Amino acid sequence: MSTLLRRTIHRSIELLDVHRLNDADPVGQLLFDVLAMVAEFASDLIRSRTREDMKVAKAKRCLRGKQPKLNHRQEAHLVAPLDTGEYTTAELADLLTVARFTVYRAVKREQMPKAATPNVPTLGS
Repeated sequence: MSTLLRRTIHRSIELLDVHRLNDADPVGQLLFDVLAMVAEFASDLIRSRTREDMKVAKAKRCLRGKQPKLNHRQEAHLVAPLDTGEYTTAELADLLTVARFTVYRAVKREQMPKAATPNVPTLGS
């Protein structure tokens, strides 16, 4: 590192001596305001870059979120013993090593398509 650069850094550190800064002093207020603006700017840059990267990942179909604990086949098999009363929700959750809420959510998903499917005539009828 050159001596000129060392002197410049040393002088800058002396100017920014935090122990001597006073927020009641106009210079101290200005410095704190400038530091706050720089911090806010850095935060905004990070936020915008994150949004851009998420858009790119979504376009590439890499942004899928958390994967479900149970696949569709497991969810279908889960509903039958629950409907017959063979197992309780807590027992099924314990058997599949998932939370009870996951069982409730799976039951809700299995019931939704049946209720949401409209009566659409087929080609043969």
